[in-house]
Amino acid sequence: MTHPITLFLARSDSPIGRLELTSDGEAITSLSIACDGHLPLEALPENPNAVLREAVRQLDEYFAGTRHSFDLPLHLSGTEFQKAVWAVLADLPFGEFTSYGEIGVRLGRSTGGRAVGGAVGANPVPLLIGCHRVLSSSGRVTGYSGGEGIPTKLWLLAHEGITLAA
Repeated sequence: MTHPITLFLARSDSPIGRLELTSDGEAITSLSIACDGHLPLEALPENPNAVLREAVRQLDEYFAGTRHSFDLPLHLSGTEFQKAVWAVLADLPFGEFTSYGEIGVRLGRSTGGRAVGGAVGANPVPLLIGCHRVLSSSGRVTGYSGGEGIPTKLWLLAHEGITLAA
């Protein structure tokens, strides 16, 4: 007999748009930023649990400028390569940035910038794992899959005091 999986769901307002977080009951499994005013699971009712309430609290502190890192359990689904990229991102501190190429070099794939970009874009928990801190090797903002895209990324970089070359 199989048991249905309970999806825990919470939403929160933020300066970059509404956020939607999911949990498997033990850890955060996803975070989405509204795009064009919509969230992926907006048709479902909220069903928050303790870990989601804590995540919302920590995100509020991040946006208020009083929190620079997150202390939350995460259960992330992805390939081994994606998980390796996300682990590198998780170690990148608030206010610092890296490039796709630098991540590739760290992972022993010096020509893997495109694969790294795909893994960065597939990050299921943006903000909690700071994929907005990845720029091109020239320091340019090349894209962002969260929220409204590049404007969202630019806001997050400015929030963290990361200044970009002109």
